[in-house]
Amino acid sequence: MGTLQNGLKAGLRTTWTLGKIIFPITVLVVILQHTPVLPWLIKLVAPFMGIFGLSGEAAIPLVLGNALNLYAGIAGILSLEMTVKEVFIIAIMLSFSHNLFIETGVALKVGVKLWIVLVVRFGLAAMSGIIINLMWQGGGETARYGMTPKVTDIPDGWLEIGLLGVQKASFGVLQLAIIVIPLMIIVQFLKDRNYLQKFSEKLAPFTKVIGVQSNASMTLVAGLVIGLAYGAGVMIQAVQEDGVSKKDATLAFIFLVACHAVIEDTLIFIPLGIPILPLLIIRVVTAFVLTIIVAYVWKRAEQQKKKEVPVADG
Repeated sequence: MGTLQNGLKAGLRTTWTLGKIIFPITVLVVILQHTPVLPWLIKLVAPFMGIFGLSGEAAIPLVLGNALNLYAGIAGILSLEMTVKEVFIIAIMLSFSHNLFIETGVALKVGVKLWIVLVVRFGLAAMSGIIINLMWQGGGETARYGMTPKVTDIPDGWLEIGLLGVQKASFGVLQLAIIVIPLMIIVQFLKDRNYLQKFSEKLAPFTKVIGVQSNASMTLVAGLVIGLAYGAGVMIQAVQEDGVSKKDATLAFIFLVACHAVIEDTLIFIPLGIPILPLLIIRVVTAFVLTIIVAYVWKRAEQQKKKEVPVADG
């Protein structure tokens, strides 16, 4: 009974913490969708698309995906006629950088610095787009989409826009609660039965490779399976209760930025007619390589700092 009660409390607490981020941001972004702001952003970004081998109109799915989520980005892709290579580049870029407002808010709540979030997400998106454009000579055929974008009624007037924002935000928080509360009860059960400790021990070699302590293993698993926004509940609890350091939380987040929600975020690209196995492999390899490099540099910097500490005179 104590397990259920504690898990429920943790779930409600996490839902409230994340809900305070998700609700206002969702309302704001829905309102921005129906103002000149998003079209202005698209116009601003369009001239830079050639760097990634994309046409100017490819800015539409990139801006939509970053401001909203992957589904909005995909809807943007479906409204354009593009080559398989162009769609693949956009899919890779969006897999690294999407849903920026909410997922950045969540990262800040976990304790990750804003500049790290933005540099990693935009950096990976930009580098992956440039490298794939330079290295892949194929994919010139027109992409054949397996689905059509969902047609929605355009709200009439600010009141309807505001109500639509509140409706979407409320649904987002409800969806969060449906996922997070049972998840936190399961985590509490695993903790109370000492399964979490055993699980962490099993994953120790994996976490050691990327320079993260084993007590961050549940954070990594949650993010890999259900994503940054929903996995954040476990991440926040781990930082608060399991002694996960800010360094480990940051390294785990860097890993998860490159590779999170691997099942959903991979499968939703299938209808776009692009090869999804390379998409998954690129994300996993990037996550490992980037996190290992950052962990190594961080460790060296800490060692150097210790050497430079002056010894007090006797």
